[in-house]
Formats: sequence, C-alpha cells, structure tokens
Amino acid sequence: MSRRPIVLALALAVVTTAAILLLVGARPGADGGHVAVGSQAPALSGTTLDGSTFDLASLAGHPVLVNFWGPSCVPCREEFPLLKSKLAEHAADGFAVVGVLTDDPPDPARAFVAQYGATWPTVLDPDQALKAAYRVAARPQSYFVDASGVVRSIQIGQVTDADFERQYQRIAP
Repeated sequence: MSRRPIVLALALAVVTTAAILLLVGARPGADGGHVAVGSQAPALSGTTLDGSTFDLASLAGHPVLVNFWGPSCVPCREEFPLLKSKLAEHAADGFAVVGVLTDDPPDPARAFVAQYGATWPTVLDPDQALKAAYRVAARPQSYFVDASGVVRSIQIGQVTDADFERQYQRIAP
C-alpha cells in the first residue's frame, strides 16, 4: 500500500490548520489593529455597573490596568482584593483600574463590587464586543496600558502580587 495518499492528507491538514490559525490570529481589534504588546489599546467605552458612561480615552496620561472579569470566575474573585490594594498603593502615580464585565450578568457583579468596596469603574460588555476587540481568551485577563495608551503587557489568568509588580514597571511613570 502506498503512503503517498496519507502523506498528502497530512500535508493538507497541516496547511489548512496553519491557514486557520493565521486567520484567527489576524483578527483585528475594534480599531482595525491587532491587540498585542506594543500596540495601541483598542477603544473601550460603554455603560458602567452604576449606570455612568465611561471612555478609556478619559484616562490618557495615566497608567491603566484593564481587567476582564466576572463574579462567577473564581480566579477573578480571588484577584479582586489585590487589584484594590494595588490601586491604593500606586495612587500617587495616577494609576487606574478599569474592569470589563464579560460573560456574567450585571446584578451579581454589582453585589460583588459593593461587597468588596471596589472604587474603579466596571464597563458592561453585554454583546461581548469589548471581549472580541481585546481578543480575550479567558477570565481574568488583564492589559497593562501605559500613559500613552500602548499595551505594554498582557496577562491571561489571575494576577499575583509578583506578576503585578513586574508588569506595572512597564507602565509606571
């Protein structure tokens, strides 16, 4: 029996898989660009948990952590106190935290934010447009954005104290 059909089938599978990965990886963010370290953070605006409007552009000139989360996500819940303490610790730098609620309804998130005393805005993402623009793979996912709006670090998964400090140095003034 000839191995040629098997080799051709495998080659076709490899080429097809590579093409799919390139297409998925080339998915543009909301601004038409790609979310990557060194790129401009995609636009982020919307209604917050408290009904206010928010626009990331309002934080130009400040180091910012954009955190995609939800109260049903256990690692999100576990990192919440760290974000609160780091916001206070780096307040003199003008550091800001912005949450984006994704994959969960607003009411449990409001209760969670109230229970833990979060002072930063959490933008609702009901149609998951922000999640798509930022290419969020899993919650929590955090973007460390410098004062000029450039993404300097991306973390998929819970941020630890050491993770935060290492990545914050990339956006600190």
